[in-house]
Amino acid sequence: MYIKPCVKDIVRIGGEQGRAGFLRLDMNESPGGLPAEFTAAVTAELTPEYLAMYPEEDRLKGLLADYLSSESGCPVTAGNLCLTNGSDMAIRYLYEVFAEPGSRVVTVAPSFEMYRIYSQIFGLRHCPVMYHDDYTLPVEELLAAIDDDTDIIVLLNPNNPVGRALTGAEFDRIADRAAAVGALIIVDEAYHYFYPQTFMKQALIRDHVVVIRTFSKLLSIAGCRLGFMTACPAIIEYVGHVRPSFEVNAVAVKFAEKLLEQPQLIQSMQAEAQQGKDRLVRELLKQGYPVMAQEGNFVFLQPKNLPADQLSAKLRERRILVKTYAAPLLKDWIRVSTGAEQYMNAFLDVLYEVDCR
Repeated sequence: MYIKPCVKDIVRIGGEQGRAGFLRLDMNESPGGLPAEFTAAVTAELTPEYLAMYPEEDRLKGLLADYLSSESGCPVTAGNLCLTNGSDMAIRYLYEVFAEPGSRVVTVAPSFEMYRIYSQIFGLRHCPVMYHDDYTLPVEELLAAIDDDTDIIVLLNPNNPVGRALTGAEFDRIADRAAAVGALIIVDEAYHYFYPQTFMKQALIRDHVVVIRTFSKLLSIAGCRLGFMTACPAIIEYVGHVRPSFEVNAVAVKFAEKLLEQPQLIQSMQAEAQQGKDRLVRELLKQGYPVMAQEGNFVFLQPKNLPADQLSAKLRERRILVKTYAAPLLKDWIRVSTGAEQYMNAFLDVLYEVDCR
């Protein structure tokens, strides 16, 4: 049986199972999820007839276009949008369509692991540019890495896990360099709702820029798997050539429609999440913990008494999950997903008990 050579030796680490019942601060999900009354109202509309039909996207795309237009101050149309089964599928389609086998994909590192994995799947050369030891973005090195063999450049705004965001001047320099070599820029804004700077306008006025976002973080429907990309109509059309006919499931469509119909709910969730993060950072600094990467819905903290992996194990014993890293740049830190104050207080109580001796 034939196995594609570039796929055969890929090593994948599956997502951890059995996380129900824990305070889950390890995967940048929303700890509390959507309000119970909102969820009940939406699920009441998931009738047998509705679920028996193939999903329809046009209404959701219209609502999303209106929401993005209001948010960004730039006109967004349905022709600028492509819905995907999570934002990681948006990445896959862009790699599949816009990268010639053997070409280079330039990213920062460390970063979201799927940028490397998809490079392997499609036989591309992944060219990571490492953050400096002080966690600053090596803009000059990134620019130097972009050459005539580069088909895709990945920028994260802000980045997970480092948290670093791009300035407008940095983006313009990279975008101009990409245009000069004919490369596509993917701007990953998965954490947009926790950091106000966006490059959405650039995706609308430049024909080689794509912004991708997700409903999995603040919008709290990671289990439904819904993301989208925003770009010029030509990019959206080409992606449509490889995208399945019914990419997004009907449950995700329904929840997303109802969320976009209630922008005040999104604003309320943003405020609640910001209050929780502010409290977490304030209390950690008060206790003398080094803290960094506050741009997303997560922060990094450096333990005071225990190595990071031992602290993670102690927290797990108390039914709290956090993220640790083997990479030298991050091995001494733990990443904590943020959320409403009640969840941050629960985390702080246990942290102080096991690490503040």
